[in-house]
Parts: sequence; structure tokens; C-alpha cells
Amino acid sequence: MAEEIKLMKGNEAIAHAAIRYGCDGYFGYPITPQSEVLETLEELMPWETTGMVVLQAESEVAAINMVYGGAATGKAVMTSSSSPGVSLKQEGISYIAAAELPALIVNVMRGGPGLGTIQPSQADYFQATKGGGHGDYHLIVLAPATVQEMADFVGLGFDLSFKYRTPAMILADGIVGQMMEKVVLPEPRPRRTAEEIAEQCPWAATGKHGRKERNVMTSLELEPDKMEVNNLRLQETYKRIEENEVRYKEYHVEDAEYLIVAFGSVARICLKAIEDARARGIKIGLLRPITLWPFPSDRLKELSSKIKGILTVELNAGQMIEDVKLAVECKIPVYHFGRMGGIVPNPGEVMNAFNNCFGEASNNSDL
Repeated sequence: MAEEIKLMKGNEAIAHAAIRYGCDGYFGYPITPQSEVLETLEELMPWETTGMVVLQAESEVAAINMVYGGAATGKAVMTSSSSPGVSLKQEGISYIAAAELPALIVNVMRGGPGLGTIQPSQADYFQATKGGGHGDYHLIVLAPATVQEMADFVGLGFDLSFKYRTPAMILADGIVGQMMEKVVLPEPRPRRTAEEIAEQCPWAATGKHGRKERNVMTSLELEPDKMEVNNLRLQETYKRIEENEVRYKEYHVEDAEYLIVAFGSVARICLKAIEDARARGIKIGLLRPITLWPFPSDRLKELSSKIKGILTVELNAGQMIEDVKLAVECKIPVYHFGRMGGIVPNPGEVMNAFNNCFGEASNNSDL
């Protein structure tokens, strides 16, 4: 079958990929800059072709609790929102994590705090990677840098979520959500039947299907000893994820004397800056985390023995830099450069920041 190549926004790619994955239900609420996810699904009307439910809930809180209910039945369900909307979903996300249910959450980040701006940001890093809601839990967090990855990470997010029975999040900045690029859409997968769900998800509350007792999904446990057992089981799951699911990409690290760490659209800007620097003889490499959790700490620790310093570049005041510093254990200097309020730096600004931090790297005052 010939590849199906389309020109579309990142948000639109999320919607198309969800239908093709065989998603059973989407529950969302409009907010810029992610509204095209819901709008595209409404335009495509998958309920007529695949049976997928698409529902605009009355609020973000309602949407995430609909996801909770759908996930409890073993269905592949998802939601999308942008920063303030995801904040409203945090209680429900914590419940879903505690109940050990698979679900996909998309956050197309905008500037904050508060209502902030509709311009792009990466300031939800803490919210996504540190749990966001209450309790000791993690999300699997995927950070796309291209429209193609927006489409690809829908399937990957669902697959990982079902594999480990834990929510996954696609954490995209507003640039990736709104920009248009060519994308190869994934091959369609059939939606699972009720019998297949019962077989593949024996934990799910699917009604009878040969069971003598009904499963009950809850995150409530009043006895401390049992609650600790639940938490320890979650921690074992997170340990397995950290051991098996770390993903990242490297560029020009083989001979690098310095390293830039960046994710999402900012990594693309940094790559251009690095290529310009290498043309001038400055050996900089780039590490782009794809999984923000689990974070590629081991690889950064390994690289820290070969380089002189690291610059993290983020659209925030400095959040990922904390994980970078923990990884390298203060063996080398780690600096941060970031813009906020929806301002996106260009490659020249990145190199100016690099030169301010590591002036000895080059005698070229033009940098």
C-alpha cells in the first residue's frame, strides 16, 4: 500500500492518527492552541466510519472523568487540552494513574502562569514529568519535535499506556501543534471487539463476558497498609518503564566538546545553531530527549565524562535543567537559556547564550 502523505498541522495529525489507531473515544474541550484536535475530529466524523465516540464535554474536569470511565472498561480513550485546561484535569489524571488504567492525554502548551498567553511555551515540564496532581505517580511523557512525531506518538503513547497500565502524555509546545509539515499517516488499525478487550484487558470492568464477579475500578483505599502496597506496586511499574522505555536522539555528539539539551521545537532551533557553530569549528552536540519521563539520565551521565559543559535551552524559566543537573551530578557546569511569554529564540540568540556561558569555546566575537 502506497504511503499516504498529507500536509497538515500538528494538532490535525493527532486527530487523524487517533482515528487510524482505532481509538474508541475522545473527550475534550476547546482551548487555544490545541482546539484543532477536537475540530478536526468533528469534521472527520469518525463515529460514522469507525464507531469512535467524539464528545465535547461541558468542561475539562468532565472530559478527564469521561476518560477515566472509558479507560476502566479497557477502551482506548484520550483527551487533549492546553496548559490551564490540563491543570483542571490533574485530579482525574491522578485517579487514572492510581487505578492503573491506560489513557492518552495531549497537552499543547501555552504560556503561563495563569491564563497567560496563547503563544507557545514549554513551561508545563514540571507538571508533566513530576506528576502534576497529588500522590506518588508518573506519566509516560513523549515530547514531539515534528508533525510526523505528533502522528507517530499517538500510537506509541497508546501502546505504552496499555503495556504498563498507566497514563501517557504527548507534551507538545504550541509551535508543533500549529505548524504545518508533511506527514505520513499510520496504517489504520481495526478497533478491538468487546471479546478482544475482555481477553486483552482482564482487569477491565467490561461486564459479564464469562466472569462470575464484576471488576470495580477505584483509586480509594482506606487502610494504610493496603495503600502502601498499591504505591509500591506503582513504583515497581515505574522502575520497569525507566529500565525499558527511555528514548532520545543525538546529533553531532561523537566529537562534541560541549552539549546542548533541548526538546520539542526548540531542539530544531538548537540544531540549526549547532550546525552554524560547527561550520566555524566549534564542536557542539545536541541531545534531544523524546521521553521527558523517563528522562535519559544515564546517557547524560555517560556524556558528561567526555564534554566540558552543557547548555539547556527551553521555553521556560529553567525546568528541564534540574533533571540535567541531577544526571551529570555536578561533574561539569550546566547553564540554562530560556525565553518566556511566548517569545521563541532564533539560532543566533542560542549561540549568543552559549558564548556567554562558554566564552572560551571560541575567539569569534561575532558569536
